[in-house]
Amino acid sequence: MTEPAEGRVARRQRRNRDALIAAARDIMTEKGVEGATMLEIAERADMGAGTVYNYFRSKDDLAIAVLETLMHDLALRIEQVTNTFEDPAQVYAFGIRTVLDTATGDVRWAQMLNRSEVIADAMFHRMGPFAIRDLRLASQAGRFEVSNAELVWRLTTHALIGASLAITTGQLPASASDQIIVRLLCMTGIGANAAVELAARPRPALSPEPAYRGA
Repeated sequence: MTEPAEGRVARRQRRNRDALIAAARDIMTEKGVEGATMLEIAERADMGAGTVYNYFRSKDDLAIAVLETLMHDLALRIEQVTNTFEDPAQVYAFGIRTVLDTATGDVRWAQMLNRSEVIADAMFHRMGPFAIRDLRLASQAGRFEVSNAELVWRLTTHALIGASLAITTGQLPASASDQIIVRLLCMTGIGANAAVELAARPRPALSPEPAYRGA
């Protein structure tokens, strides 16, 4: 069965929502989440101020939508780098370290970490297709011992967000990042020595962040 064609109203609603996310993403990149206002976002998207609330209940909800797009784009940028790796375990290790570094270094992430449960759930769903695949491939190759990749990724998302919040609030030093990644890698069944070696491998640079172009 073919899916019904998207109607005119649905297309307009999708375009409006995408325009608001794109505007919010630009402004939050320039000023941070706290510095952005709904009025400025609406004006950048060429909409009335009240229109924003037809799509997002609050600035926090809009910021989460922005963060979801950033998560998906980050997963794609990680994939561009890790497609060159031969070791499937390194693919996963590079991914979780890059997420930790981004969550603690990007103000758009850092300012939303206090909503840890919501952000962890968003990460599970938006980055999960990539991470779960990588866990399974590394297990099939005999590098990991993961019988339930979804569960491991669910636990990892909460650990990543919790650790990122602890670092950004000064409860943990930034130097703890290596140890955090080693502990998370040990959740895959790989030995501690192998986890340390994986965490210490060189990490190539990511491509620049692309502009948001909607769904």
